[in-house]
Amino acid sequence: MSAPTDQIPSLPKSSPFQSFLRNQLRNIAPVFTLLALVFFFSVASTSFFTMVNFMNILSQISITAIIAVGLTYVILTSEIDLSVAAVANAVGITVAYFTLQPDYVNIANLPMPGIIAIVLTLLSALAFGLITAFGVTWIGIPSFIMTLAIMQIANGVSALLVRGQIAYSYPSLITMLGSGSIFGIRWTIIVAILFLLVGHLILRYTRFGRYIYMTGGNREAAEYSGVNVKFIIGSVMVISAMCSGIAGMLAVAYFGSAQQNQFDSYLLDAIAAVVVGGTSLFGGRGGIGNTIIGLLVLGVLNNGLDHIQIDSFLKILIRGIILLTALIINVYAQKLKESE
Repeated sequence: MSAPTDQIPSLPKSSPFQSFLRNQLRNIAPVFTLLALVFFFSVASTSFFTMVNFMNILSQISITAIIAVGLTYVILTSEIDLSVAAVANAVGITVAYFTLQPDYVNIANLPMPGIIAIVLTLLSALAFGLITAFGVTWIGIPSFIMTLAIMQIANGVSALLVRGQIAYSYPSLITMLGSGSIFGIRWTIIVAILFLLVGHLILRYTRFGRYIYMTGGNREAAEYSGVNVKFIIGSVMVISAMCSGIAGMLAVAYFGSAQQNQFDSYLLDAIAAVVVGGTSLFGGRGGIGNTIIGLLVLGVLNNGLDHIQIDSFLKILIRGIILLTALIINVYAQKLKESE
C-alpha cells in the first residue's frame, strides 16, 4: 500500500545560487583572478596598465596560445598530451634543418627551397600526430604514457638534428610570421588570434566539435550514439601535434634561434592556460573561451611580476600556487556537478 503523497518527504532543492555555482564556478574563478591581477599590478606599477604593455602581453602568450588550442581539444576528450613542447621544439629545429644555414653554423643539414622546407616540416608534425593517434586509439596505450614516449622521441630528434649546435636561418615566410609585424602588430599575435577563433568556431558550431564534447563528457554514451570515438580521439591528437608544430616553426623565428631544450617551459604553460581557464580535466566542459582567459591570466601574471621586479625564483613559486589553486577549483567544480 503506497503512502499518501503528502507524507512522502521531498528532497531538498538547490537554491538558484547553488545551481549557478555548480554550473559556472570553473568559469567565474578565472575571470575574477584575471581582474584581480590586472587591478593589483595596475596599482603596483605605473608602467603596467598601458596599451604598449598590453601588446607585449599578447606577444608573450602568442606562441603558447597556438599550442594551447590543440591541447584544449585533447583535454576536452578527457585525454592528455605531454609531448606538445617537445614536438614544437623538434618541428622548429626541423624547419631550420631544411634551411641553408650560415657558414659558421656547424650543422650537417639538408637545405631545401622555402616552400618545400615548410611542407616537409609540416609533414613531420603530422607524423608525430599520426603516431600518437595510432598508439592511443589502435594499440590502446594510455595517452599519458604514449605522449610521454613521443616527448622522448621528439627530444631525440631535436638532439640528432642539431647535435648541440644552434641554427639561425629559416624560410622567409617563417621569418616574417615569427619575427615580423604589420601595422605595429606582431604576426604571431595575428596567427594566434586566428587559431583561437577557428578553434572556437569548430568546437561550437560543427558536428566534429559536438562529438569532441560528447566523447569527453560520456565516452560510452557517445559510442552508443554512433560517434566514432577512436576517430575523434585520434583527430585531436593530430590537431594537437599540428598546432604544436606550427607554433614551433614560428617560435624559432620569434626567438631568433633553434636549439635543444628551447621549449621546456611551454608544456607547463600550455597545460596551465587550459586548466587555469576552467576547461575540465575530466573532459566535456570548457573550450577555447576558457583557454583565452587562462592565457591572459598567465600572461598578466608573468608580465606583472616582471614590472614589480619580484624575485625570479619566487615568480616560479607563485605560478605553481596559482596552477594548484586552479586544479583544486577544477576538481571541486566537477564534484559539485556530480552532486546534482
